[in-house]
Amino acid sequence: MIAPHADDETLGAGALIAQAAADGRLAGVAYLTDGTASHPHRTSGSRARLKALRRAEALNACRILAGRDSRPPIFLDWPDAGPLTSGTLEHAASVRRLASLCRRAQVDAIAVTAAAEPHCDHAAAHDLAVAVARAALRPVAVFEYVVWSETAPTGPAFLTRPMSPGRRRRALAAHRSQLTPAFGDGFRLPASQRAMAPNDRLYLKVRV
Repeated sequence: MIAPHADDETLGAGALIAQAAADGRLAGVAYLTDGTASHPHRTSGSRARLKALRRAEALNACRILAGRDSRPPIFLDWPDAGPLTSGTLEHAASVRRLASLCRRAQVDAIAVTAAAEPHCDHAAAHDLAVAVARAALRPVAVFEYVVWSETAPTGPAFLTRPMSPGRRRRALAAHRSQLTPAFGDGFRLPASQRAMAPNDRLYLKVRV
């Protein structure tokens, strides 16, 4: 499962993560960006502190969703709101890293934000997932999930099993920097996004 930012894993695929972990089928959660564009920074130290904070929040959220014995997430540390370009060495390194995981863990599906999501990092995560599926040297399906888009993808839809609303709310609450003034002025997740369904809806994008 690929999340563009820490908190997207809960908002868009929390039920999927919980279900896959319960079934022993969760190969891992990968975070695309370092998340540091959510707040303004006057110093490099501020950026480094937010990066460390958002990483800790992501670890906590994943433990709540997948269990404390789950594999730790992967942090690709792309620049937040500055996606790497296909064809660059850095982009290729991310593709190789995740494709290698797909081979080692015998991954047969990747869940990622939809291509039409209205954020450059969400679209970039989608494109990365497709590139990883093609480089995996094994059949890998790509499923889209929605975080911000008001239009559903056109592929066949699948529902996860429902998860406890309380568990999902606890996972979201782990992201204090996005919900409270814990890190000062910056992004606040709108209240409308905090009302999450018990199921995730996934859309089959492509089977490679």
